[in-house]
Amino acid sequence: MGPLSRIVEIRKVDLDESGMRIDRWFKCHYPSLSFSFLQKLFHSGQIRLNGGRVKSSTRICSGQLIRVPPLNVRQKITASLMGNRVSQILLRMLLYKDDGVFVFNKPSGLSVQGGSGLLYNLDRMLAVWPNKKGDKPRLVHRLDRETSGVLVIARTRYAAQKLTDSFRARDVSKKYWALVSGVPMKKGDRISTGLIKEKGIEGHRIHVCEYGLSGSIHAVSSYRTIETVGQRVSWLEMEAYTGRTHQLRVHACHIGHPILGDRKYFLMNEKRLFLAGMQDRLHLHAHRIQIPNPSGGILDMSAPLPKHMVQSFNLLDLDQNRNL
Repeated sequence: MGPLSRIVEIRKVDLDESGMRIDRWFKCHYPSLSFSFLQKLFHSGQIRLNGGRVKSSTRICSGQLIRVPPLNVRQKITASLMGNRVSQILLRMLLYKDDGVFVFNKPSGLSVQGGSGLLYNLDRMLAVWPNKKGDKPRLVHRLDRETSGVLVIARTRYAAQKLTDSFRARDVSKKYWALVSGVPMKKGDRISTGLIKEKGIEGHRIHVCEYGLSGSIHAVSSYRTIETVGQRVSWLEMEAYTGRTHQLRVHACHIGHPILGDRKYFLMNEKRLFLAGMQDRLHLHAHRIQIPNPSGGILDMSAPLPKHMVQSFNLLDLDQNRNL
């Protein structure tokens, strides 16, 4: 975390920071600063670029000099106490790290970014683990709040660009494990549909729609059946090639086999029938990711199942450690 000081500092813009908004630069180097306090510094002219007053939206260039005014020492104490607690949480989630990336096993219930009424999310928490330049780690992909599993985070601007390029080129394999209602007729299949967001009584929901409908997007998924429990439950390995919001959850419903514990897309009467003895939580887990590592080679990481899914696997006598 960038230091909070009672003296004026002059800091030079690094090469990989060129083009960044200056208010974003401050949030990266001094993540504990509140938005309102930072804006006051700009409006009062205490923040300067190459000696001149500057707007918060100004984009900076490498080699420029930023005047950092004295900052609130009380914020440093609060940030330190909060930082230690958040750091311990991140350590429990950490699966792997190198100079360019962190890999976490995100727990179910933790929002990756934003979320109505939420005080904490992973993006905010990452501010306590800046790199050597003081930059906050960057998100390059996301998981739904209730979906657990493997999540790759970039530690540098270079790594973020390389990982983002890999996702855009679809040079990434992301495999999910899901427990679903019933048994699909096909052992495996490809699902290609349009998706559209609609607002209802219980908030926004994603629906399958016809291709080309105004406001819709194309989504492609696949699945294969690993094991079944009679005709009641199936263990699927699923993959989302297009990464749309709620894509796997909606596509599971589309083929008639919704994911257990999905409170948004699974009907209540079906919940009572299939969740007897299980926790009423989403049974969708990002199990494995394979992606080119910005440091070289292929990053191939798997994340252990969350406790509620381990409990369900044990109840259904499914072997999560079987050779797949």
